Amino acid sequence: MMRKIICANFILIFICLISYGQSLSDTEKELISLIDKNYAETVALLEETVNINSGTFNMEGVREVGKVFEREFAKIGFQTEWITLPDSLRRAGHFVASRQGTKGKKLFFIGHLDTVFEKDMPFYPFTMVDENTAKGQGVNDMKGGNVMIFATLKALHELGLLEDRTITVYFNGDEENAGHPSYVSRADFIERAKNHDYALGYETAQGFNIATVARRGASTWTLKTSGKQVHSSGVFKPNAGYGAIYEAARILNSFREELEGEQYLTFNPGQIIGGSDIQYDVITGEGETLGKTNIVAREALVTGDLRFLGEEQKEAAREKMREIVSRNLNQTIAEIKFQDGIPSMIPTDGNYRLVEKLSEVSEMMGFGKVEPGDPGSRGGGDISYVGEYLDCIDGIGASGTGAHSPSETINMKEYPDLIKRSTVFVYRLLNEGV
Repeated sequence: MMRKIICANFILIFICLISYGQSLSDTEKELISLIDKNYAETVALLEETVNINSGTFNMEGVREVGKVFEREFAKIGFQTEWITLPDSLRRAGHFVASRQGTKGKKLFFIGHLDTVFEKDMPFYPFTMVDENTAKGQGVNDMKGGNVMIFATLKALHELGLLEDRTITVYFNGDEENAGHPSYVSRADFIERAKNHDYALGYETAQGFNIATVARRGASTWTLKTSGKQVHSSGVFKPNAGYGAIYEAARILNSFREELEGEQYLTFNPGQIIGGSDIQYDVITGEGETLGKTNIVAREALVTGDLRFLGEEQKEAAREKMREIVSRNLNQTIAEIKFQDGIPSMIPTDGNYRLVEKLSEVSEMMGFGKVEPGDPGSRGGGDISYVGEYLDCIDGIGASGTGAHSPSETINMKEYPDLIKRSTVFVYRLLNEGV
C-alpha cells in the first residue's frame, strides 16, 4: 500500500512539472523550486510572528513583530526603517523595507503588523490542527500575508532577480484601528505609494481564485436629538411634543426606509442611549443615562457607521441623511455629524488588468482562473488610502477562516501554492517593459 502511495505522489509531481514546463520559463520553475526548498523556514517565520501578541494597542508587541521582519528583510538586501507617529496618536508606528532601482515596474507591497487580539485577551498560539490547517492569533489576518510577501521576495533575491528594481514593503502598525487623524497616521504611507506603479495587498484571500479589485470605504456618524422634558402624560401633545427618543427612532427608521437597498451602501446604528440626562465617552464608547418611565426624554445619542463605494455615493448618502434629520418632530431638535474614516478603493480598469495578469499566471500553473471579487464584499483596508494613485489589487494573501475570532485558521494546504503563484506573478510584474 505504501509503495502505491509513493508511486502516486511521484506521478502527481511529474504531472505538475510537465504542466509547469509547458507554460513557465526556466527561471519561473526555479523560483517555484526555491519556494519548496525554503518552505520549512517560511512556516517557522509564520509561527514566530503569530506567537508574538501584536494587538493594535500593544505597541511593544507591534514593534517586536516589526523587528522580526527587520531582521529578515535585512538578510535579503533591503534597507529597513521604522516610521514613528506622534505620541498623541497612541500607535506603535510602521515598518518599511525598500530597495531602489531603475528597471521594470515599481511595486508597493502592503501588509500590517497588528491584530485585533489585545494583550489582555486570551492568547492563542500557532498550532497545527491537522496537516492542512493551522490556527493562531492573526494567522490569516494578516501575518500569513506578511510572510507570503517575504517568502516571495526572498526567492526572487536568491536568484538575483531584485537587482536594480524598485520595491517598497510597507507594514502598517495600526490597520485594525488606525490612529486618528488618518491624514497623519497614513501620510508617509500615501506619499511613498505615489512613487510606484502597482500596489499589491496581501490581506486575507476570500478564495484561492478570487482577487479584490475594490473595497468599500467607511466613515462614522453621530446623531444627537433633544426634546422637551415634561411629564409623560403629555407626550404627543402640542406643548410636550415627542421627546428625544421618538425623534431618534423616527430618524433611524427613515434612514432604513429611504436608503436601504442601494447597492454597496450600508449604514448601521451601533449604539444608542437616551433619557433625561446622558453622558458618553467617545474614547471608550461607554455611555450612561438617567431617566424615568414617566418623563419625556430630553436627550438621545446614536453612533453608527456608513459604508460606501466612491466619494459620490458617500456624499449623496450624507446629504440624504441630513435632510431626513431636518424633518423634526414637534418640540424636538436633531443634528448629525460625520467623520471620515477609510476611503473606498474604486474598481478601476487598471485593477481589473492586474487580476487578468494574476489569472494568466494562475492558469499557466494549473491553479485555474482568478476572478475579481464583488466590489461590495469587502470593507475598508489600508490599500484604500492609495487606490486613487496607482493600480491595485488586494486579497491575495493567505486563505483561512475565522479572522478576528479565537478560531482563526490558515489553510496550510493552499499556502505554499499561494506563495508560488505570488512569486511568479511578482517576477512578471517586475520585468514588465524590461
